[in-house]
Order: sequence, then C-alpha cells, then structure tokens
Amino acid sequence: MAVKIPTELQIMELADEMGLDLTSEDIESYINLLTPNVEAYNIIDAMPDNLPGVKYPRTPGYQPRAEENPYNAWYVKTEVKGSSSGKLKGKTVVLKDNVMLAGVPMMNGAATLEGYIPDVDATIATRLLDAGATIVGKAHCENFCLSGGSHTNAKGAVHNPHKMGYSAGGSSSGSAALLAAGEVDLAIGGDQGGSIRMPASFCGVYGMKATHGLVPYTGIMPIEIYVDHTGPMTNSVEDNALMLEVLAGEDGYDPRQYNVKTQKYTNALKGKKGIKGMKIAVVKEGFMQENAEKDVNTKVKAAIQKLKSMGAIVKEVSIPMHLLGPALWLPIGVEGLTQTMMYGDGYGVSRPDLYVTSLMDFHRNWRNRANEMSETTKLLTMLGTYIRKNHGSRYYGKAMNITRLLTAAYDNVLNDYDLLVMPTTALKATPLPAPDASREEYVQKALEMISNTAPFDITHHPAMAIPCGMSKGLPVSMMLVGKHFEESTIYQAAHAFESATDWKKM
Repeated sequence: MAVKIPTELQIMELADEMGLDLTSEDIESYINLLTPNVEAYNIIDAMPDNLPGVKYPRTPGYQPRAEENPYNAWYVKTEVKGSSSGKLKGKTVVLKDNVMLAGVPMMNGAATLEGYIPDVDATIATRLLDAGATIVGKAHCENFCLSGGSHTNAKGAVHNPHKMGYSAGGSSSGSAALLAAGEVDLAIGGDQGGSIRMPASFCGVYGMKATHGLVPYTGIMPIEIYVDHTGPMTNSVEDNALMLEVLAGEDGYDPRQYNVKTQKYTNALKGKKGIKGMKIAVVKEGFMQENAEKDVNTKVKAAIQKLKSMGAIVKEVSIPMHLLGPALWLPIGVEGLTQTMMYGDGYGVSRPDLYVTSLMDFHRNWRNRANEMSETTKLLTMLGTYIRKNHGSRYYGKAMNITRLLTAAYDNVLNDYDLLVMPTTALKATPLPAPDASREEYVQKALEMISNTAPFDITHHPAMAIPCGMSKGLPVSMMLVGKHFEESTIYQAAHAFESATDWKKM
C-alpha cells in the first residue's frame, strides 16, 4: 500500500499537532475509523494518472560546458523539433527552467529539485512546437524564481551579455541573457513580481507580461496562482506579438483562465497605424522610487518625448497608490508561495488544475534539504511560515481586498488614456554580489528592482518592457501598461517606437 494505516504513535503525534487530547481508547477507535478511508486513497493510488500525451520526440539533452555557456545562461541544451509548418517555423526557442518539457531535466534553479525529469509538456511548449518552433533547451532561472537578480541559481550566477560580472536580472535570467547574446530567436519567461520584465530591462530585450490568465500556466511550476504569469521574451516587437498569438488562449486546465479575450496581435503592427492621437499617461510615482537612478529616469523621459514627437498625446498623472503596490504584493506573494509552492509541494489544493504529481513527489524533499535553498527562498519561506503560524491568513486576505483599490486606481486613469508609461526598473543592471557577500547584500540584490513591476502582477494589467536607451554600457527600459486584454495597444505603441528609433544609440 502507498498509504499506510497510521500507528498509535503517529496518531498521538497528529493529536499533539492538532491540539487534541486523546485516551488510549480514542486512539484505537480512530485507527479503526481511519482504515476504510486509507483504503480509498489506495484505490486512487492503483489507478493510472490522467495526463496529456507527449507529441514530439526528444532526447534529455546535456548540460553544456563553460566554453559553450559563457554567461552561465543554459541549464540544458537539447533539440525538440516541432511541426513542419506554422507561424514560428524556423525559430529557435529556449524555455525558462520552471517550464516542463517531458524527458528533459528541470531544476527551477534549486539544488533540491536537481534530478527531476518531467513527464509532461507544458501547454505553452506544445503550442510552440505545434507552431513549428524548435525548442533548443532550458535556460537557467533563479532559485524557485524568487529573485530579481541573477545570482541565486544553484549552478551559479547568470552574467549580463552587455557587461560580464553584472546582473542579467531575474528570475528569467538565462532567457534574457541568451536573447541578448543572440543565441536564440525566442524565449519563454515567467513573471510573478516582474520576472519577465526585470531581466528584459537589464538585458535590453522585449518582455511581455500579458493579462493574467491570457497565457496558460499549465505544466509550469507555480509560485502563487494569483500572480503566476508566463509569456514571450524576444529581440523585436514583431517576434513578441507573433509569439503571444501562438501562446494565448484557454487550454481547459488552467484555473487562472476565465473570460479570456485573445486578439491577433500582429495586426497591431501592420499598416501605418503609428501612435498619432494615442493618449499616454506618464505615471509620476513611477519615477519616484527611493533607489531611482537619475540616468534611468532621464533616458525614459527622453523616450517619452520621442513618443510625443511621433504624435502621441502625453500627460503626467499621479497615482499615489502605485507606491503602495510592492507592500500589497508582499503578503500575496509571500504567503501564497509558502502555502502553494513550498508546503503545498508545488501546487497546493482547492482548485481544478493539471497536477503533475511527479513534481509534487520530488519537490517534497526540500524539507530535508532546506539548508541548500537560496537565501531569498529561505527568507521568504520563513516569513510566510511565521505569518501563517502567528496570524493565519488575514493579511493575505486584507492585501487582496485592498488590491482592488489599486486596480481601480490604474483603471480610473486608463478610462481616459490608452496606456501608462514609467521606467520598467528604477535602476540599471547592478554588479553581481561576490561569493562571500553578506546575506543582507545577497537579499538586497535580489529584491531592489521590483518596485515598478510587482504592482501589475497583482492588478493583472498587461505590461511590457521596451528597451529605450543605453547608459554606462547597460540598457535602460521603459514599461508600457495597458487595459486588461488590450495587449495589442501596447504592441502598437512599442512597434512604432521601435521603428522610429535605435534604442542602443539613445
């Protein structure tokens, strides 16, 4: 039997954990009462699981040596060829290493998950292959995706192709680095606090965090269902829009998907639409972060002036609640990841989903190897555990309630404007911390760049990182934010800006 009938000692331990006072007669009674219920579990255990089949042949691939992995951005190189035709025919794509690709190793940046091999393909992997793309491997990401810096992966830091020794951003660090280095055509990123947009900002690529639920998350290791996003990272707006066309739409599994509205995003790039007459609100608070770098604000404001010169109607607005966004994100993200990703073995319960039980079984072992986790994973799991033990879930609930006010604050402006604009990150890529850096520096370098990105993970607005300049050899990025399911408006403005500028010379 997979599930055994509990012993007297186990019943006593359970009673102690639950706060129950049991006599020896009670213990015997409960064992007898539990026996038929345990048998029901074993009926389930004996049945085959109900998982989608794997369509395209592949090999496990290999972990490349240093000479073919100069930025430490690759985890695994392989080759999975997709359909002989489709929108992405001939395009190479790398998956962030929290995305399942059957038969190919996945460790999600964590030593405790190393050795896990998925038995299913994520929905987005299947959609890429069906569209003719070739998946060429898995890109390193940060430890359980809990860092905006690129220094927390158990296999070492990912370097920025623009400047070795500098952060590539996180948590989709390898995806951004491989794009910026020109090693792949397309990449998949993930975004719970900015993890598509922050590395896109640091590495000078395009990263779209679409409306929550637009792209199915099925077959990707979750952090917290309310903030989980996945999506395209590319070197051009056209590739990004094309990729989103392939990825978007309901898949019948993902409970994040409801009232999903898709568009043909490449239509926004056709003809001479431009941005003349488009109304863009410059969010004042997006330039007021405590760690804002003057050159970043200057470059983004210059890019906004370029949008204005192209015919956009640009006006500064104030959204004071924007500065509260990171504080609201914290209980949702931290308590969610503690409950769902950590103690919930990667999934948690209470929702319909495609549960990949092989991942759940493998990931459980973190409890025996917690010392091997990154400092950010330790810290955030410790905080979530402390809050849960001493305060329950009230702060998660209250943050969710107040988040509706933040969503409304953005929507009130978007009722009168087509887009919001601000810096993607308040700072450029920073030097990677030294191997002997203090815990304090390690954590700071992981979380210092989320202030403008995290609010839109909890309000679910689409937001895109767009490179708009260089300073001191490093990229600067502006972020365009749109109405829910209005990604086409973002693409229209981004494409017009891209077509009229050379961001590397700005």
